[in-house]
Amino acid sequence: MAAGFKTAEPLEYHRSFLKENCRPDGRELFDFRTTTLNIGSISTADGSALVKMGNTTIICGIKAELANPTVEAPDKGYIVPNVDLPPLCSSRFRPGPPGEQAQAASQFIADVIESSEVIKTEDLCIERGKLCWVLYCDMMCLDYDGNILDACIIALLAALKNTQLPEITINQETCTPEVNLEKRHGLHIHKHPVGASFCVFDHSILIVDPTAEEEVLSTAQLTVVTDEEDRLCSVHKPGGTSLSGEKLQECISRATVRQREIQKLIDKVILSVKTMH
Repeated sequence: MAAGFKTAEPLEYHRSFLKENCRPDGRELFDFRTTTLNIGSISTADGSALVKMGNTTIICGIKAELANPTVEAPDKGYIVPNVDLPPLCSSRFRPGPPGEQAQAASQFIADVIESSEVIKTEDLCIERGKLCWVLYCDMMCLDYDGNILDACIIALLAALKNTQLPEITINQETCTPEVNLEKRHGLHIHKHPVGASFCVFDHSILIVDPTAEEEVLSTAQLTVVTDEEDRLCSVHKPGGTSLSGEKLQECISRATVRQREIQKLIDKVILSVKTMH
């Protein structure tokens, strides 16, 4: 009976739970799904991380390459994020060039990297005007069940913290870079941005960490990104019904709590990997 009701009237089915201040998967309105993290899982990458939030699974691999800085920014390197939503992660995605959602997610991550200053691009410069690092940050969704933005940010932050770059020296006679793979160093992480995503139901009910089903049925979505100093790095709201200042404030304060939880989780996982080696 419940399965039939859910298929025929998905919104009414969800409303029947929301009235009782809970959700079909048993969570309360402001409960995040269980979040697990694994780092260094891609041996061929310079840094990597795998994040699971409920069933949503994102893997991030970071590849560093040498390049020439631009004329406009001779003392800066680059960070190039890319979010991939392949057909393998959900039947909603088709093969071919990246769709609208993947492009929007890549742009969102690029904005967060810039606004949060998680890494300063000046740190990626090796020799002014001559040589810099480009960090290709590829995030791929392995299983899609909503809220990929939060999962992407966690995967990216953990992968950046896991990244080790080889030492580069420039041969003065030949002016060519020499790579020492034996000597590696980590990146300087300036800030720890973490996202918290919300959905609005019936213009007034807020829920956190929506599943794919909840996203589809909601009237608006919102992602708030904060750092460890409670600074607001980004508020992303693609259309939908408007939110009152009070509701927005509630989202921001919940996002700051989430930031601390995730930063703790990342630090704990990184520490356990270090103690293993």
